[in-house]
Amino acid sequence: MEFIVYEQKGGYGIITISREKALNALNSTVLDELDQTLDAVNLDEVRCLILTGAGQKSFVAGADIGEMSTLTKAEGEAFGKKGNDVFRKLETFPIPVIAAINGFALGGGCEISMSCDFRICSDNAVFGQPEVGLGITPGFGGTQRLARLVGAGMAKQMIYTARNIKADEALRIGLVNAVYTQEELMPAAEKMAAGIAKNAPIAVRNCKKAINEGLDAAMDEAIVIEEKLFGDCFETEDQKYGMAFFLDKNKEKVKEPFKNC
Repeated sequence: MEFIVYEQKGGYGIITISREKALNALNSTVLDELDQTLDAVNLDEVRCLILTGAGQKSFVAGADIGEMSTLTKAEGEAFGKKGNDVFRKLETFPIPVIAAINGFALGGGCEISMSCDFRICSDNAVFGQPEVGLGITPGFGGTQRLARLVGAGMAKQMIYTARNIKADEALRIGLVNAVYTQEELMPAAEKMAAGIAKNAPIAVRNCKKAINEGLDAAMDEAIVIEEKLFGDCFETEDQKYGMAFFLDKNKEKVKEPFKNC
């Protein structure tokens, strides 16, 4: 891989977009390599992912404007589809993905962060969808995910004005879950990932599936999705062990890690 670094640390993995000289901007190669990296994650061992950018200035500063500047209509639509396909794969990935946003998250950077399950950021992070200032719309899901996350009114304001917001405002409007210093960001992300990795993997995966699928369904349909995924957890080794341990008043057993069963 030229621009993606992947590291597995026990039960979680870290994907780093490493194109630091270009502020980790997304071009076709980065998108292809990210797609391949996701396909190569060992889901028998890895239970959570962290997505971050190289360096301290930028998470992802956007899509590569140099590459986009000469695209035709058809090529522009195809480039949008390439990004959307990879981001959708990230969004529907079986295990949780945490975005650790270490600086600029503009355009495609904001969009890829919104494809993750939740976002935490450093105090120097800057978010925005500046596309209308370049004569285009957000093309990697920004018009869709931002409105779902922060509400239509705030999303329209950010997109129409092309105004960037800082970490504290991103926290206030619910775009990020927490803000840390630059030094604290990755340790915090890794602590969260390790905590998720300790929980029953089938249950965590089913929770992600239930939330994601339920958000796009009417409530009557959504609770049926939950019921099926709830039922799916029963008769697994994780469910049997987890409940047996809870009911063991003397806690004679030493709690062991959950298994993929």
